[in-house]
Amino acid sequence: MFYLIRHGSTDYSQRNTKIYQGFGVNLAPLSAKGAEEIRQTAKDSRLAGTSLILSSPYTRALQTAAILSKELQAEIVVETDLHEWMANKNYIYETDKIAENSYHEFAAMGGNYADGKERDWEDLAAMRKRMLRVLKKYRSYDKVAVACHGMIIQSVCHGYHPANGEIVELDPDIFR
Repeated sequence: MFYLIRHGSTDYSQRNTKIYQGFGVNLAPLSAKGAEEIRQTAKDSRLAGTSLILSSPYTRALQTAAILSKELQAEIVVETDLHEWMANKNYIYETDKIAENSYHEFAAMGGNYADGKERDWEDLAAMRKRMLRVLKKYRSYDKVAVACHGMIIQSVCHGYHPANGEIVELDPDIFR
């Protein structure tokens, strides 16, 4: 069974300063509130006996995984393909304005290239494909917690976007 956990609330107070410019924003840590959200999440009885914790490589998810690991006594494995949605699927850094416009377009189109015209931003189908490719490697584990991002969870949960620290159980039939 997979338990997808959206990272806790993030402290973006350093955004667009120092190393937190551009892609560096993904180095932003959890806020104090976010760390507490995850400590509370770790108490959820569904996570008892977790075999393994998978994590996105972004700091907010890694901190989430670290808190879960401490509380649940489970090993962490970082999977780079559990990263957040890409405003440009060609791995080209976009300015905040372009990324925000891409996100608004993504949201308006329900995460799909609704008009059949492909865009630079990553659609739900591409996110779902990379998420399932990762999870398939861990199907043999009894219980896996996955510390990741709301949009990647949305890609495998029929458009549902969880709150920070929320657990979403992944239907095991997803691999069929």
